[in-house]
Amino acid sequence: MKKKLFVIIPFILLACNSSKEKKNNDSVEQSKVVEKQLPHLESNRYNVAFLIMDGVYNTELVAPFDIFQHTIFRDSIKAMNVFTVANTDKAITTFEGMRILPDFNYVKDSLPKIDILVVPSAEHHLDTDLTDTTMINFVNKVDKQAKFITSHCDGSFVLAKAGLLNNAVSTTFPSDIDKMKAMFPELDIRKDVLFVHDGKYITSAGGAKSFEAALYLCEYLYGKEVAISLAGGLVIDWNLDKVPHLIIK
Repeated sequence: MKKKLFVIIPFILLACNSSKEKKNNDSVEQSKVVEKQLPHLESNRYNVAFLIMDGVYNTELVAPFDIFQHTIFRDSIKAMNVFTVANTDKAITTFEGMRILPDFNYVKDSLPKIDILVVPSAEHHLDTDLTDTTMINFVNKVDKQAKFITSHCDGSFVLAKAGLLNNAVSTTFPSDIDKMKAMFPELDIRKDVLFVHDGKYITSAGGAKSFEAALYLCEYLYGKEVAISLAGGLVIDWNLDKVPHLIIK
């Protein structure tokens, strides 16, 4: 009996291992066939794309994202579909360490028409990101159809590199204004304002003041009452008259 027991046990272990390997292989095969699920976008809304990449700053991303997303809870307005676009299908990591899975890959996905492009600041917007020709070309392509393009903090450097601010007044993160003037001496860059609206371009100082620039666009599109309501939902006191800003045209 003992000899039979020692003979049978290896076969049982082998069978268990084989079963585990089969399950693991099945899981791998199943993961390969899962297709990317693109977000559902409601019709008759503004499509608002947030351009994200590794090193994007949390506040410049989530402040306008929160404001714009909350428009879906207001009645009788053309609300906003908000989504993210990046040059990858993999999760990007913000400067502060948050990991975000992009909704669209602008390199290979079929993108919806973008009505509003939001360019939050990112860690390398003053250097290596400005040499990313694919990203700059994407911004230029969107510019041809978008109603508005907004930047927060150093996102304005991307707009400047793409040539979008050549005939517009703009601003950026306060301590980077002189750097922007040195890098783009032909541009009209203003100090002492939290945001500038010139034509289809809205550039902002960024940081927590990204809320103000986003609320301004909502007031421009929907009126003061809706903007105040959106601000109240996030416990923000909103009065455009008290916000240092500049409207050109």
